[in-house]
Amino acid sequence: MRDEDYSAALLDWYDRHARSLPWRVSPQDRRAGTLPDPYAVWLSEVMLQQTTVAAVKDYFHRFSSRWPTVAALAGAEDAAVMGEWAGLGYYARARNLLKCARVVTADHGGRFPDTVEGLLTLPGIGPYTAGAIAAIAFDRPAPVMDGNVERVMARLFAVETPLPGAKPELRARTAALTPQARAGDHAQAVMDLGATICTPRNPACGICPLCDACRARRLGIAADLPRKAPKAAKPTRHGIAYLARRCDGAWLLETRPEKGLLGGMLGWPGSDWTESAPQETPPVTADWHDPGLEVRHTFTHFHLRLALRLAKVHDATTPQRGAFIPREAFRPASLPTVMRKAFDLAQGAWAKD
Repeated sequence: MRDEDYSAALLDWYDRHARSLPWRVSPQDRRAGTLPDPYAVWLSEVMLQQTTVAAVKDYFHRFSSRWPTVAALAGAEDAAVMGEWAGLGYYARARNLLKCARVVTADHGGRFPDTVEGLLTLPGIGPYTAGAIAAIAFDRPAPVMDGNVERVMARLFAVETPLPGAKPELRARTAALTPQARAGDHAQAVMDLGATICTPRNPACGICPLCDACRARRLGIAADLPRKAPKAAKPTRHGIAYLARRCDGAWLLETRPEKGLLGGMLGWPGSDWTESAPQETPPVTADWHDPGLEVRHTFTHFHLRLALRLAKVHDATTPQRGAFIPREAFRPASLPTVMRKAFDLAQGAWAKD
């Protein structure tokens, strides 16, 4: 099968089976002249990095309702954006989201560059995101590589080299199949194919539009691809989180440093996270209680075990770190997931007192 035949089969399938997504212009609307909104494409692509479509939909609706344009997002308060992002994880994305919105607004008149090269100059936009925006928003024939696309290409061409070593070949295959016309629809077609038919487990080869051309299916190895190199075991780090509550219901919180995990987010004061036993570093003089509770959370590169310390303090207490947030201003939902887990455990412990 020629490259153009692959593309034609994919586009024909996409025209009939494209997923309906809140940030997407359907192929029917696209043919009728509706153009994709680069802001919506960019926002969704940043949110979708290492996150599922199902998890992103509600966040996208909230962000696009609260900040409907890139200029509106550029003018938002950092804390408001970080609060809305809470729960999506990988918080450096939220910081870069703001930086990028402000650069686009200040330096590009509120318009995203329409080429991969131009998009790569923006904060937080790497090769994948630049390719996705260029293709989907501007119909540039840029190869778009996510996990779904890698899986489709590995199976279609029976690429048995394990990931990540196979990435250059898979990218070259994707680039060769990307058509000059309807590049954005083609990119979304391959992603939809991987998400709905060419799935990681039990691919539905019988209804795949590329079934007859798929080399891995003919060899009987489709479900085994793409192969992946063994992952190194994740280390475990340990820390302490201090949850102090005043008599008037205020909570002691601090803003984490801009750089590093959970940068710029509100959280409980705590110790460093180390592979050895953590040092006690309470943020305020108090009668700290060890309830024997531990938060367990997994980040990309390590597991975290976070021991809790609880204290009730007088209203006049002055902390050495952080600041007390009044009860009416405190929103647990604005905390990153690991900090919200700590809050939930602490609530349960105090309820038993």
